[in-house]
Amino acid sequence: MRTAILEGPRRFALRDQPVPEISLTQVLVRVAACGVCTSELHVWDGTTGTAGFPRALGHEVSGLVERVGPGVTTLLSGDRVAVWERGGFAEYVAVDASWCFPAGDVPLDQALGEPIACAVNAVELAEVRLGDDVVIIGAGFMGNLVQQLVALRGPRHIVVADSRPDAPERAAKLGATRTVDVTSESLPDVVGDITNGQGADVSFEVTGTQAALMMLGDVTRMSGTLAIVGYHQGGCREIPLAHWNWMAYRIANAHFRDEATIRRGMETGMRLLTSGRLNLDGLVTHRFGLDDIDHAFQTAEDKPPGFCKATVIVDDALV
Repeated sequence: MRTAILEGPRRFALRDQPVPEISLTQVLVRVAACGVCTSELHVWDGTTGTAGFPRALGHEVSGLVERVGPGVTTLLSGDRVAVWERGGFAEYVAVDASWCFPAGDVPLDQALGEPIACAVNAVELAEVRLGDDVVIIGAGFMGNLVQQLVALRGPRHIVVADSRPDAPERAAKLGATRTVDVTSESLPDVVGDITNGQGADVSFEVTGTQAALMMLGDVTRMSGTLAIVGYHQGGCREIPLAHWNWMAYRIANAHFRDEATIRRGMETGMRLLTSGRLNLDGLVTHRFGLDDIDHAFQTAEDKPPGFCKATVIVDDALV
């Protein structure tokens, strides 16, 4: 089978490897697509170091169950699934059946169970309540997922902010009650006007940038919740901790490493996706073949106009 291996910074190579064998509780999945995750960009470009090269990347996998292990009773050959498994930029992956979730009739390039799980868990941790005023800073792919999930909780206002002109347009189409282009409008002023000077009940940072972190406290009411969803890499970040202390903010670090939490998030997210309560139409904006994987990562880094999410199509016949 063909598999993409990261041999050095910004340099994948396609290798021919044996189709993996499966154990008692595993299934063999024929990969349809694998999303490019922002968390892997710093591995791809060498920022995190090169000690682990060569290495396989890709964990936002979807595909078709090809074969099941003798101990598997929950899946059948031919089932369409979303999968969490590393090394997903390959034609096949062997994965424990517990990490496969039904994809129903959802197009497999949209069956991105792992990032949906991250958004599900973030919104649940933030505890958005009926009638809340919510701010989301960042209207990229993860911000769009968070926005849709917040909407299911019945808030009064959802204010979405970004610095790219096309991002607020997409957020408006997804139902934001107010969008803000922060390059031309003051987000704190907008939130203040909407909330009669109180500030948001819950604010999400979904960019991974310093500027967005600093803005959280300027748009949130006293004793409100600050949810940090963005993936922060590189150097240290600064926060106005004295102000945050005084304002008695609840800080929700919306990153999870507990496997049971991730698994539950995937199950919940795929239920919402397959039932139509969550919609990824138009969010996967850039698709690449396996032999063009470096271009996929470069595009995810560059974020050209109209960009939301890049995915690698491994098997066109399945998508």
